[in-house]
Amino acid sequence: MTRPSPTLHMLCGKIASGKSTLAKSLARAPGTVLIAEDEWLHALFADMLQAPSDYIEYASRLRRVIAPHVVKLLDSGLSVVLDFPANTVAQRASLRGILDQTDADDQLHIIDVPDALCLARLHARNRHGDHPFAVSEAQFHEFTRHFVEPSPEEGFHGVRHSKGP
Repeated sequence: MTRPSPTLHMLCGKIASGKSTLAKSLARAPGTVLIAEDEWLHALFADMLQAPSDYIEYASRLRRVIAPHVVKLLDSGLSVVLDFPANTVAQRASLRGILDQTDADDQLHIIDVPDALCLARLHARNRHGDHPFAVSEAQFHEFTRHFVEPSPEEGFHGVRHSKGP
């Protein structure tokens, strides 16, 4: 019996759009590993993440360390769900760099939900305290202004997920 080609699953969506929920669902497939940025950032750098600029610095460090590991997982035949945001051209270029080192397939999951729904989920998430980081509405808007919808020229296999309010 032949195993399907390994796939790198990437997630593009605003804060609280449902990326981590989708990631967990995708990771239930046999032969699939989930790597979640928030878990790693919290475990390694929680005390150092005070401002959006801190996130950018430490997330960049984490990506550099995780990338070779992801390549090894894909080359070993495992699929990887990388629960790291693929929300900017630069973030997706970094992911393209991982893919270019492997023969893996790719799926860029684009989660398209209204900002109002993201904010409602964000407020609920902050109230429940079940997420490693509490994000303010101001921080949501700060990160959202950097969000860039993927273009076909980037060469990913896009899978759109839309949910209304």
